[in-house]
Amino acid sequence: MSLIAMEFDDDELIHFEAHGATPLPPAAVDGHVAHEGARIWYASYGAGPPVILLHGGLGHSGNWGYQVPALLRSGHRVVLVDSRGHGRSTRDGRPYTYELMAADVLAVMDELHLDKAAIIGWSDGACIALILAMTAPSRVEGVFFFACNMDPSGTLEFVPTPVIDRCFSRHAKDYAALSTTPDDFNPFVEAVSLMMRTEPNYQAAELGLIRVPVAVVLAEHDEFIKPDHAEYLARSIPNAEMIYLTGVSHFAPLQRPSQFNAAVESFLDGLGS
Repeated sequence: MSLIAMEFDDDELIHFEAHGATPLPPAAVDGHVAHEGARIWYASYGAGPPVILLHGGLGHSGNWGYQVPALLRSGHRVVLVDSRGHGRSTRDGRPYTYELMAADVLAVMDELHLDKAAIIGWSDGACIALILAMTAPSRVEGVFFFACNMDPSGTLEFVPTPVIDRCFSRHAKDYAALSTTPDDFNPFVEAVSLMMRTEPNYQAAELGLIRVPVAVVLAEHDEFIKPDHAEYLARSIPNAEMIYLTGVSHFAPLQRPSQFNAAVESFLDGLGS
């Protein structure tokens, strides 16, 4: 993919709704790992310091299509994981929980013999990443925590917008194309939405125990997360950095990839990766 293609903006997600993100490059390794009643899809690209990208709720790893080439160019090994029930991963009948999905990521790391990695999390993926920082800090180099809350009070009242509708439309198409249960999109949305309404539920004292580097990142126009909640997280996590992305919303990795990627690469550079 050319550098020129990375420079386009898709603020209204018109391109994303029609085409998705740019297709992922061929993986060096991909497959499924069986864990806790699910088959979790993963893929690994390139070589170098490992970075795991965790997508948002209702999406899948293909939503990182603009980030993977940039990270490969900067000399990283990139690992993608489809959260259970999302994309190419399956699930069993138990409710979705962020803790269960965090354990799935560790299962992928074990499968790939990854002792430690930096984690870039977007929305639900950010929550999973921070849980890993709390529960398995020896496996986490650092967390880029984009567009997520750590307790239900951190979310704004939902207001539909054309951008959100376009993203949802793309998610529905992709689910039908990738899932082993392609006709179950509506029950899938209901189950994930229940988790989002009721989890996570972490307190400041728990966040204060995190000892890995964290950047709390929020877009200027995020549709879902309260700015004061993001700042509360940055205050509560020792030595966390607060980063604002201007001109974009909850979908910044798709809207202005070059801006988002620059923030990610600056964070990774700070880890010494």
